[in-house]
Amino acid sequence: MSNLTMSTATAIVAQVTAGTLTAESVVRAHLERIAARDDAVRAWAHLDPSAALDAAIALDRRGARGPLAGVPIAVKDLIDTGDMPTAYGSTIYAGHQPADDAAVVAASRAADGLVLGKSVTTEFAWRNPGPTTNPHNPAHTPGGSSSGSAAAVADGQATLGFGTQTAGSVIRPAAYCGVVGFKPTRGTYSTAGVKPLSPYLDTVGLFARAVADIVLFDGALRESAPPATAPRRPRCGFFIPYRDQLDAGGAAAMARARRAVEAAGGEVVDMPHNPAFEALVDLHQPVMLGDAGRNLAVEARDHGDKLIPYYLEKIAEGQAIDDAKHAANQAEADRLRMEMAAMAHGVDVIITPPAPGEAPESLVSTGDPLFNANWTLLGWPCVTLPAGVGPAGLPVGAQLVGGYGGDANVLAMAAWLEPELARAADN
Repeated sequence: MSNLTMSTATAIVAQVTAGTLTAESVVRAHLERIAARDDAVRAWAHLDPSAALDAAIALDRRGARGPLAGVPIAVKDLIDTGDMPTAYGSTIYAGHQPADDAAVVAASRAADGLVLGKSVTTEFAWRNPGPTTNPHNPAHTPGGSSSGSAAAVADGQATLGFGTQTAGSVIRPAAYCGVVGFKPTRGTYSTAGVKPLSPYLDTVGLFARAVADIVLFDGALRESAPPATAPRRPRCGFFIPYRDQLDAGGAAAMARARRAVEAAGGEVVDMPHNPAFEALVDLHQPVMLGDAGRNLAVEARDHGDKLIPYYLEKIAEGQAIDDAKHAANQAEADRLRMEMAAMAHGVDVIITPPAPGEAPESLVSTGDPLFNANWTLLGWPCVTLPAGVGPAGLPVGAQLVGGYGGDANVLAMAAWLEPELARAADN
């Protein structure tokens, strides 16, 4: 594997802007990696090597100076691109060509990032998986719905990746594939040009192999990098909901995270069982289905023969939730966001599992979003860090959660914990 394909985005940007590395050479290295690994990983829904090289050469000619200069980016096939087809993971939209880039794609190009191609998504970012496999073991799922972006970044086929999360579609695949995943506070990045599943919940997120690269990517999209540093002795609340669903790999990851916090000089605070938090999942489902029933109504009406039975059943279930009840569900979620804010009081970050454990041995299911859905409902920022491997030799992770709007803080805490957690994972 080329060193360029596992380089950090920050290193690529520094070299490209200094003139010691060309964007063309970066893209060529990634295309070679894709050619060698695509049959096994199958991360891409659309890839045009000639167009990718042309874009890199054009960037070199005009001189890349932006914060993402020359960095190859995988864009989830749920997100519109004006120069590449966007099928939303569905045969219904095969060959569909949007007129314009989604807002986040336009922002990444304006920052001199290079859109390498479109990465596989589950159909409409829901339950029907695409062909992507886990790059660590092709018999196992990479997670979903942002399957292709997580796998491509993990396998050195892209440096950065866009995903979306409505339940657990960024955080869980990041954990399963052993990369860093970031779901910001809901509404941080524009969802204009992103196929909606649940506008109340849908959140654009990011993949990278280092927290510093997430900070770089985030700053380019916000057009500013919110400054923050971790406290000298941070208080880290350890919170394990749904304890009976956590397997040996997930428990080992949490134990490593605890050791890492202590080794880094932080304070461990064990948070009590919270039945009210666990009950949030009972509200997440009707909020999501109420939105999905409305946003996929045309697909169900006009192309029902192309949808799996699960989709038809759940779309109908969502449509049965009347407008008044749907609005009441969202209002209750708004109220609970304020009520649950007390969870974050007295700690600098919450550390919690991102998934039950290692990626399941299946390409039919993308795994359980149980450890993600409630945080998504609350809209709070979340980061997953790699935390070693489980009994089957597949990656496991630790999830850091901050209070609503506390993105800069949770990223600072992730940067603080990242090196010590990597050491704990190696021991």
